[in-house]
Amino acid sequence: MRPHLLLAISCFILFITIIFVSGSTPVFSADEERYLNCRNLFDCGNIKGIGYPFSGSNRPDYCGYPGFELNCSNQDPEITIIQSTYRVLGINKQSRTLNVARTDYTENLCPTLLFNTTLNPNLLSYTKDAHNITIYYGCPTQGSPTSHFLTQFPCSINTTEMTGYFTATTDFSLLESCANSVIVPVRESAYEQIMKDATVAKLLGAIGQGFGLEWKANDTLCDTCNSSGGQCGYNQTTKAFACYCADQPRDFNCLPSPPSQSTKETSNPDSLKIGLSTAGTVVCVFLGCWIVTIIQRKRRKAALLKSKDIPVATPPSSKRLATSTNLSQTIPAITSSKSDINKGSTYFGVRVFSYNELEEATSYFDSSKELGDGGFGTVYYGVLRDGRAVAVKRLYENNLRRAEQFMNEIEILAHLRHTNLVTLHGCTSRHGRELLLVYEYIPNGTVSDHLHGKQSNAGLLTWPVRMSIAIETACALAYLHSSDVIHRDVKTNNILLDNDFHVKVADFGLSRLFPTDVTHVSTAPQGTPGYVDPEYFQCYQLTDRSDVYSFGVVLIELISALEAVDTNRHRHDINLSIMAVNKIQNQALNELVDPFLGFDKDFVVRKMVTSVAELAFRCLQQQREMRPTMVEVLEILRRIEKENYGAEKAHVLDTREDDSGLLKHPPPALELSPDSE
Repeated sequence: MRPHLLLAISCFILFITIIFVSGSTPVFSADEERYLNCRNLFDCGNIKGIGYPFSGSNRPDYCGYPGFELNCSNQDPEITIIQSTYRVLGINKQSRTLNVARTDYTENLCPTLLFNTTLNPNLLSYTKDAHNITIYYGCPTQGSPTSHFLTQFPCSINTTEMTGYFTATTDFSLLESCANSVIVPVRESAYEQIMKDATVAKLLGAIGQGFGLEWKANDTLCDTCNSSGGQCGYNQTTKAFACYCADQPRDFNCLPSPPSQSTKETSNPDSLKIGLSTAGTVVCVFLGCWIVTIIQRKRRKAALLKSKDIPVATPPSSKRLATSTNLSQTIPAITSSKSDINKGSTYFGVRVFSYNELEEATSYFDSSKELGDGGFGTVYYGVLRDGRAVAVKRLYENNLRRAEQFMNEIEILAHLRHTNLVTLHGCTSRHGRELLLVYEYIPNGTVSDHLHGKQSNAGLLTWPVRMSIAIETACALAYLHSSDVIHRDVKTNNILLDNDFHVKVADFGLSRLFPTDVTHVSTAPQGTPGYVDPEYFQCYQLTDRSDVYSFGVVLIELISALEAVDTNRHRHDINLSIMAVNKIQNQALNELVDPFLGFDKDFVVRKMVTSVAELAFRCLQQQREMRPTMVEVLEILRRIEKENYGAEKAHVLDTREDDSGLLKHPPPALELSPDSE
C-alpha cells in the first residue's frame, strides 16, 4: 500500500468522524428536502394556502396526487379533468371539495368544440347540490318555444349558423332531431333561478358560478400521516401514496424511532459524541488491520511466484453469448440464469417474493379480488406488506411451456423502462410452488373494458381520450421495437389505463427479443384471434410489422367500439379487420364508427377519425412490406392530433364524401387467425 493512499484514507476517516461528532451534516438529504417542500402550502392565482392533494407553482409533483396538478398562470387556477380544462374557483380542505367552472362557456353558449362534462369516478364525484343543464345544438327551427323551460338561442360554430336550445328538464321530443347535445352541471341555487326564468344570460351566469366536486386521493391515509407529523405526497416510483417524514419517506405514518436511537441521542448529546468517537476509532483500527493483512498477502504471493518462477496470469476475458435467430435456442440463455432465482432476492434485477407473502397479499387468492382472466393466468388485486397495491398474475400451470413464458416476461420487462409500459415489481421462484408475477396495480381497467366491456356504458372514452390512447400505445410499441422486442400479443385487453386514462401496455408472455441483424424470426404463430398478422400465420415469419398489424386492429376498435372477433355478427363481418377493410374500401366508414363519437355531427371528429381509419387501413395490409413501421405510425398519429381541423370550414357534407380519400386498392383477402393456445 502506497503511503499517500494510506494518508488519504486516514484523512477521509478523520473528516467523517469530525462531522459525526459535531452533530451536523453539510447538506439536506433528498428525503429531508421532500419533507420540507411538502410541508409548505402554496398560493395559486387568487387561492391561498393550498396543500395536498394539489401541486403546482413551486410545489413539486411528489407533494400532490396525480390528476390534481394546477396551472397557476391565471388569476383563477386551472385544472385538467379528462383532457378538458376547468377554472378552479375555490378549494375547501375541510370538506375536500373544489368549485370548478368550464372555461369554454365564459362568454357565450357556442364553443368551438362540443363535449360533455365527464369525471374520473376514481378521483372526483359531483357534490349533492349539482344539477345538469342540457344544451342542444343544430336543432330544426321551431319558432318560439312552447315550453317555459325551453329556451332558444342562435349559434355560430366554425362559421356554421345553427339553432340551439337549453333546458333544465328532460324528455323533450322536439329536441330528438338536434345534431348535438352537451350536459353542463350547475349548482342547485343557480338551477332554481333558471327554472324560474330561463334566459341565456342566467345560464351563462350559472355556468360561471361553477359546480362542486368531491375529491378522493387517499385522504384517510393522509390524515394518518399528518397526525404522525408527516407530510402527504405521492411516490412516482411505486405509484402509491407516500408519507414524507423528517428522516425518510414511509408508507402510511411517521412511526417514532426506537428509544435507543432518536430519544437517547436527543436527550444525551455528550453520550452521542462519545459513542460516535468510539465507533470511529474501532473503524480506524479495523481498517488498519485489513490494510496490513492485504499487504502481507501480496508480499507472500509475490515471494511464492518468484520462488517457483511462475508468471502471473491475467483473468480470461468474458465471452459474449451469440445471438440466435432460432427462438428455441435462446432458452438456454434464460435457463442458465434461472438458478439465480433461488440464490438470492433478485432475478434479472427484480425482487423474488415468497409464495406465502403473495398468498397473504391476495387474501389467499380470494375470487373477489380477481382483476381479470386471460389465456395464461388469472390476475388478482393484492396489497404487499409495505402497503403497495399490486396486480399478481397467477399462471395456470407450472409446466415447461409456462415456465418459458414466465422467465421470458421477467427477462424482457426487467430491462425495459417506459412510462407507457407496466412495471414488473417481482416474481416467485421458478422452482416454487406456483409461477407468480407481481406488477404495479393499474386501477382503471383495460381499453377493452371501456370499449365493449363492463365499463363501456360510462361514456368516458371520448374521441380525445381515444386519440391519446392510440398515441401512447404506439409510443410504447415504438419503444419496444427500438429495444429489439416484439410484443406479439397487442390487443385492447393488454392495454391498461390508469386513473388519468394514460396507457400501460402489459402481458409480455409471448414477446420475443428480435436480433437486429435478421429480417424475421421463424416461430409457430401465437396470439389472439382477430389480432394475429395473417402473413405471420401463413408463413411462420415473425417481424416487427406483426405488431403493426395487431395495432391496426386496435385502431379500428377505438374507432368502432366493436370487438376484434364477434361470432354474433354476419359471417363476413366476424373478423373486425376484414369488416373494416371492406367498409373503408366501399366508402362506408360512417357505418363502422361508434355512434357515441358523433361522426356524422362533429366536423373535427369526422376529419380525425377518417385520418386514423386511413392509417389503420395501411396497418392492416396483408403483405408486411405494405405496412408502416411503428415509428411512422406514431408520427402520423401525432400529426393527426395536432392538425387544426377546427380552422377549416365546417359545412355539412355527405357522410361518404371524406371517405373517398382513403386507400381504395384492395389488399388480398384477410383470414381469421386462430389462437394457437
